[in-house]
Amino acid sequence: MDTTFLLWVAAIVAVVLGLAGVVLPLLPGTPLLFGGLWLAAWLDGYSRVSLLTVGLLALMALLAWLADYAAAALGVRRAGASGRAMAGAAIGAVVGAFAGLPGLIAGPVLGAMAGEWSVRRHAGQATRAGVAAGLGFIIAIAAKLGLALGMLGVFAFAYFV
Repeated sequence: MDTTFLLWVAAIVAVVLGLAGVVLPLLPGTPLLFGGLWLAAWLDGYSRVSLLTVGLLALMALLAWLADYAAAALGVRRAGASGRAMAGAAIGAVVGAFAGLPGLIAGPVLGAMAGEWSVRRHAGQATRAGVAAGLGFIIAIAAKLGLALGMLGVFAFAYFV
């Protein structure tokens, strides 16, 4: 088999896994997506997708990565939650990934609630922390998905137009 063909397959697989990773916390979605798009641009010798466009894709990938952390942290912090609530939300997101889509949503909520409960033992504050973590998680996914689809659009426009 031709090496170039295998590299194109690798680029496509990285893009598909990257899109899945935007929603699934165990896959590094945005870096995989960017890596696949960069590989595709490189394979074409940057003739259709310039280095400037690759730089724009890198900036969009960085923004998506930052959105992932900022939305969750700001949501939980804005609710006045503790550092343990933030850590609980992160742990809950990873553990919840093994339970499918319901676990992806419920994991950060329950993790933040457990973390906050371990610090303050106040049900109202623990509930606020959990709701904030859940909303932060949903906002982060929406932002990452928007940026990921934008990355695909920028790449496709540069490649085909």
